[in-house]
Amino acid sequence: MESLRKFAVGTFCIASLLTACSKPAQPAGAAAGGQAMPVKTIVVEPQPVPRSDEYVSTIKSRRSATINPQVVGNLVSIDVRSGDRVKAGQLMMVIDPLRQEATVDSQKATEQQKLAVYEYNQIEVERQRKLYTAGVTSRDTLDQAEQAFRNSKADYESSVASRATQEKELAYYRIRAPFDGIVGDVPVHLGDYVSASTLLTTVDENRDLEAYIYVPTERAHEVHVGLGVDILDNSGKQIEHTAVNFVSPQVDDQLQGILAKAPVRSPLLRTEQLVKARVIWSTTPAPTVPVLAVTRLGGQTFVYVATGQDGKFVAKQRAVKLGDTIGNDYAVQDGLATGDKVIVSGTQFLVDGAPVKPLG
Repeated sequence: MESLRKFAVGTFCIASLLTACSKPAQPAGAAAGGQAMPVKTIVVEPQPVPRSDEYVSTIKSRRSATINPQVVGNLVSIDVRSGDRVKAGQLMMVIDPLRQEATVDSQKATEQQKLAVYEYNQIEVERQRKLYTAGVTSRDTLDQAEQAFRNSKADYESSVASRATQEKELAYYRIRAPFDGIVGDVPVHLGDYVSASTLLTTVDENRDLEAYIYVPTERAHEVHVGLGVDILDNSGKQIEHTAVNFVSPQVDDQLQGILAKAPVRSPLLRTEQLVKARVIWSTTPAPTVPVLAVTRLGGQTFVYVATGQDGKFVAKQRAVKLGDTIGNDYAVQDGLATGDKVIVSGTQFLVDGAPVKPLG
């Protein structure tokens, strides 16, 4: 009898455990008694969304000079380094001027010789004129004196011009900055033999900068002066907003693109810097949602929308098609309508159909 009682009690306990295990689990998000979860929401409203494309752009200065020598010779002095700031006319390099200085000195001596002959013939022609007036000398002698004077004068003036030309050429042996700017790379060294094809350095004035943007030819009909452009850094952060002020009438034969220029003034930009240029073709209204409101599952993007149901609100999972990012928001191409209440907090704790309490 005692054995039957123990068997009955054991059977009851097992049955109780099986009954407890077979009860359905409470849905996530439904707190004790189905309490609604407080969430923050935003009401979807159309915002201006740009239609744009990004291109790699090069920053260039309107005043940028490539320095090449105009004479040949060996470098005997380099007075600047890459990155130095120079003033207009400042001496940067010197090419060995000894041979040219000797040429100038020789030309000066020749000039003095020609001057002496010229001055002698000037005195002689005056003397012959007086003698001719007095009837002492013939007309032919006077004509010869005048001819010699004119020849010596022309010879002297030619010598003066030659000396001035040689002195100007001597100035080319001293390489000076063409304007205020920043020295670029200096690829040459002391003692190097340089010629007109040798790159000595560059000087760039880091102001009056322009963004050079090459737009594909298929967009040619859309490019125009006044088109909006956002200059972005490598992380996509906007540096400056500007607009196209020049469109080339020709297609670049190498890049097969159309050059568009846009002025930039940000102190963060430097000449020859590569940046991203977002060309804004048009702006149209479209729904937007914060980036933090979007969840991803299996390659699909979703948001939770607070939807009214029996006088209360529940979280409904809504698949959306996203467009470009605009600041901290996504443009939504499909899946939302104006007036929808998108949940922007606690989305990681939500499931479809969970009761929620919108806070605004």
